[in-house]
Amino acid sequence: MKKRQPYLKAKSVFIVSLLVIVITILIVYLTGLNYERTVESNSYLSLSIIGIVLFFFMTYGLYNGFDLINNYPIFKGYRRGVLVEATSPIPDMPSVDIGNGVGGIIASILIWIGMSILFVVLLLVIEAIFWFSLFVLIAMLYWVFFRALKLVFNKSSHTKGNLTLSAFYSFAYTFLYLSWIYATVFISEGLT
Repeated sequence: MKKRQPYLKAKSVFIVSLLVIVITILIVYLTGLNYERTVESNSYLSLSIIGIVLFFFMTYGLYNGFDLINNYPIFKGYRRGVLVEATSPIPDMPSVDIGNGVGGIIASILIWIGMSILFVVLLLVIEAIFWFSLFVLIAMLYWVFFRALKLVFNKSSHTKGNLTLSAFYSFAYTFLYLSWIYATVFISEGLT
């Protein structure tokens, strides 16, 4: 009987990755209390810690022949082109005292209508930006924590039991996943 391939669930990999990020932040903060480090040096330290953990995680998974199962929730409620699902009631606007007479009443009404329209438009724009940003962030995290690791663990059938080959693939993928971030930090350091 053929032995079943061990699987890692994508959701648990994502949770472990969040724990690694929190621990990295704590290490950078606690070791930086006594030293005056720049943002760039903190970025290099953080990326190095994440890179080392990622390398060992991928080496372990490739050596043991792990595969990755997608158990993220499926977002079926998203409809393309719908920015606002339901409008909320317009809150009461503060009163503005312009003056007495018919001119003051007309000016107050026009200012009230103009400000109300401006307020509703700004809320719609802010809501659209928020939901678009959230959607992009979720898509990026999904790709990083599932698709990228799925690409790595597709090689696990070839690397199972071979530590040298597992370490080689892990180093190559860690280099690919982190080198562009190192380059971004290096370029931003050169621009300042």
